[in-house]
Order: sequence, then C-alpha cells, then structure tokens
Amino acid sequence: MTRIKICGLTREEDVDAAVAAGADALGFVFYPPSPRYVTPQRAAELTRRVPPFVEIVGLFVNEAPEAVRAVCDVVPISLLQFHGDETADYCRQFSRPWLRAARVRPGLDLVEFARSFPDARGLLLDAFVEGYGGGGHVFDWTLIPPDLPGYLVLSGGLTADNVGEAIERVRPVAVDVSSGVEASKGIKDHSKIAAFVAAVRKADERL
Repeated sequence: MTRIKICGLTREEDVDAAVAAGADALGFVFYPPSPRYVTPQRAAELTRRVPPFVEIVGLFVNEAPEAVRAVCDVVPISLLQFHGDETADYCRQFSRPWLRAARVRPGLDLVEFARSFPDARGLLLDAFVEGYGGGGHVFDWTLIPPDLPGYLVLSGGLTADNVGEAIERVRPVAVDVSSGVEASKGIKDHSKIAAFVAAVRKADERL
C-alpha cells in the first residue's frame, strides 16, 4: 500500500482533515521563506491533535544544526526531511530517521546521489525549480532510473488527477503532496485531500 504524506500544514482543521482522510504522515515546514512555514511553537500546538501511528515529519532547508535540535525539543518529529544542500554527515547527526530530497533535472545522477546518502530512510524526488521546493511542478518521471537504490518517495506537482498514473509508472513507496491539495498556499482544501487519498487507494487496487 502506497504511503501518503500531506505536507505544509498550518491550521488545525487541515490537520484534522488529513488525519480523517487517512494520511500516513503529516509534514510541517520549518523553512522561514516558505509561505507554509510554521514556528516550532505553532507546530507543537498542531501536532497535539495527531493521533498515534500517524508520522510527524519536519522539513528543513540548510538549517543550522542547533535550530533543528531546538525544533525537535518541542515538536514530536519522528522523521526529518532535508531539502537543501545537506551532506550525509549533517543529516545523520540528529540521531533520527531522515529523508533526503533530490531536485530532479536532466544531468543529475540520481543513482550516485542516492549512494551518497546510504543511511537515509528514503530518497524524496521533487521537481527542480529556482529556490527550494517543487513549486507545484511535475518533473519528467522517465528521469528516474530503474535501478535507483533504497526507498523512493515521489513528490512534485502531484494531484488527485495524476497521482494514480504516477504510482503505476514509478511505483514509489510513498507519495508526498502539498500544493496539489490546497485552496491557496498553506491553506488546504479538504475535498482535494480526500480525493487525493482516494486516488492513491484506487491506484493501489489496480497494481
């Protein structure tokens, strides 16, 4: 069964909607330039609503290690997600499971990239855009090599309309969505969340 992460949550009602729809993981953005940024204190309030067995993911971009630790002190993060230029040594210093994001573009050797992070829990593939984050864009899935090592998390412009095809073609262990289930940046559309989850489950049934 394909795991589902809803990322960029900023409101209580959106956390509740994602949980009710059946999301496996909820993502909180700790990158201040992002319109989906939440403070550690705000994230702590939101995560108190999350029931057991739903994973809490913290997203960081080139953050100072002490800032990551400060977030982890107040937010019950079970998985760290790094989207910047972090090295493997940087990622592993926090003694928590972590994902490393790759911004996919022609010329990037994804196999070599994955091998550079051998103890990552998985590799998250996102679209390459200026700045950080996928910007709601789909990248060319044919750029993903069939021999890519480790667990693959697919992101980048996913919606209820295309996630089924993405799962059938790429066969990721999980999918990650943010803008594809939004009414506006940082504000989730609850019907889109439900439709996205339903589309993933339908794709799983076809496999």
